[in-house]
Amino acid sequence: MSPARIVRAGGASAAPEPSGPGRIAPWAALAALLAVAAAWIAYPVEPEGGGAAGAPVPAEGPGLGDPSRFRSDAWFLPDEPLLGFVEVGAGVFRMGSDPRTDPLAFDNEAWPGAEAQRSVETEAFYIGRYEVTVAQFRAFAAETAYPVGDQALRRPPDHPVAGVSWTDAIAYATWLDETLREWSGTPGRLSERLRGGWRISLPTETQWEKAARGSDGRIYPWGDAPGEPRRANYGGTTTTPVGSFDCPACPFGLSDMSGNVWELTRSPYGPYPPGPAGGARSLEADALWVMRGGSFTDSARNVRAAIRGGVDPGARRGFIGFRVVLARF
Repeated sequence: MSPARIVRAGGASAAPEPSGPGRIAPWAALAALLAVAAAWIAYPVEPEGGGAAGAPVPAEGPGLGDPSRFRSDAWFLPDEPLLGFVEVGAGVFRMGSDPRTDPLAFDNEAWPGAEAQRSVETEAFYIGRYEVTVAQFRAFAAETAYPVGDQALRRPPDHPVAGVSWTDAIAYATWLDETLREWSGTPGRLSERLRGGWRISLPTETQWEKAARGSDGRIYPWGDAPGEPRRANYGGTTTTPVGSFDCPACPFGLSDMSGNVWELTRSPYGPYPPGPAGGARSLEADALWVMRGGSFTDSARNVRAAIRGGVDPGARRGFIGFRVVLARF
């Protein structure tokens, strides 16, 4: 799968040229992305149960297939004090890629001008420790009679949901926001935030990138090299249960920020800089929407913390999923 992929509902995709001395201007790069179309290679849906040969080997130890890790009485959210939401504190982080320190960088990861990577300040927010799972999305669909795509519920319940569109992801986040506002069992800190004007939605790409790389501008969530043992699910043939790969160096204790599935955001696709609100604008906008993090199909180059792609709001692909945030939008 090519980096910074543009996924169209009709099945076309394109990718930018790598960074280098002849790097084209950001808007020219975007125009080139949208002008170049290639025949889509159909994604093979693995049978229920997953587990294809050649997939990366997860860390040893109890997996999230253990039902005790999720709450069947809380829409299969993680059995944690904040239902899987993890706080990312306010502060500055280094955003973007500088080809002088990251030769694998692509044009659409760099800020214009002399300094390709810059400091950005964010407010505090909470982000899901894991990608939204099949079980969680199934609970939403069952409660709302939401029309899910053919691929969305085929994988095991502890795998990330995939084959969902951007509009599907927004619908899930909106439902979860309303559900946790009304539920008497919502943890006090989450309930307080929801009553105080915070909302559950998709992350902006600025929030996503800060959560993925922390404050120091590292290339991968775990450091500056792919390294061994494997810290994420990439270069394989199928998804793995969320949280399967141990990553003690990853910021904030988050899992699968690289690989497993591309993650949708609420930011419209365009060149850096994404703007003071992290690129977010009206969710009614006619736009391609940013996806981040790469997937199980990708190489190490395409699961770096700054990798970016764009997707039509109605496109459903078996390597695209999402996670949610609680933030003051």
